[in-house]
Amino acid sequence: MADDNQESKNSGGGKGLMIVLIALVVVLIVAVIGGGYFLYSQGALGNSNAAGQEEIKKDESSEKPDSYKADINDLVLNLTDSKGKEKLMKLSFSVKSIEPTIAAITEQYKAEIIDVVISQVSSRSSEELLTVGGKNLLKDELLQDINTVINEATKSNSDIAKDSIKQILFTTFVIK
Repeated sequence: MADDNQESKNSGGGKGLMIVLIALVVVLIVAVIGGGYFLYSQGALGNSNAAGQEEIKKDESSEKPDSYKADINDLVLNLTDSKGKEKLMKLSFSVKSIEPTIAAITEQYKAEIIDVVISQVSSRSSEELLTVGGKNLLKDELLQDINTVINEATKSNSDIAKDSIKQILFTTFVIK
């Protein structure tokens, strides 16, 4: 009789373990299928036709880009910190514009643009320029001043849009 009780305990424990294992396998299969479906529907797996067609339509509809870019590279400027110690700054930036000829315009008026940059940077301390707020303020003021230079230089040409530069992007910003 004691042997019968032990057999029933062992076989009952085995059945419970087997049910738990089957349930875990079913849950795992459902999770894999659900995750696969989610990734496929988001376009991460395979080539989703809807996403692919949408990208092609965007490229076909935009025959000309919305913005054009010109670069001002490798300006080396003198700065001072709050203690009066001199530092060097290397600055490069790109201007984004709605004007297709912005690269030619910036090349033609590069001296005036660099003069504006030197004036703006030299009026700030290195500590101010190292903060995010200082960089953003510099971008805003450079945007206004460079637009003013381009507007003045091209005021006789009515084909060029007023305030055509829309954004300034720093590509190199090093202070030593």
